[in-house]
Amino acid sequence: MGFYDYKAVKMDGTEISMQDFSGKVVLVVNTASKCGFTPQFEELEKLYENYNEEGLEILGFPCNQFANQDSGTNSEIEEFCQLNYGVKFTMFQKIDVNGEKAAPLYKYLKQEAKGVLGGAIKWNFTKFLIDRNGKVVDRFAPATKPLDIEDVITKLL
Repeated sequence: MGFYDYKAVKMDGTEISMQDFSGKVVLVVNTASKCGFTPQFEELEKLYENYNEEGLEILGFPCNQFANQDSGTNSEIEEFCQLNYGVKFTMFQKIDVNGEKAAPLYKYLKQEAKGVLGGAIKWNFTKFLIDRNGKVVDRFAPATKPLDIEDVITKLL
């Protein structure tokens, strides 16, 4: 299976296929509302606004597996992202990224791009970059700011 074979549920309850992002450069990020890295939403939104028309999609996946930093409901998380950071990129319903109940998409991403801890996600705001053909081309640590990978993204665009 490849990236385009997976599905996820958007905040509004709509299930969509990653196939919908075929031909786009995609940045997949596990997010949290109460994390030291939460201000990265601002840079993620800036990247989205600057490059969406050129084919960049950003997919946010809230996760509560790291120090209980996204314990709110999906609607609370969505409201937080919109009110505090003006998030317009696609946000999905809360998922697990590690363990037995990890979302299938994340099991795939971790297999394709292992990190410092092997396959496990280290913390919130781990980023996976997928090219226009659905290939996972890189993985970035939580401390890597979104604007620090702008050059890598623009090369793929």
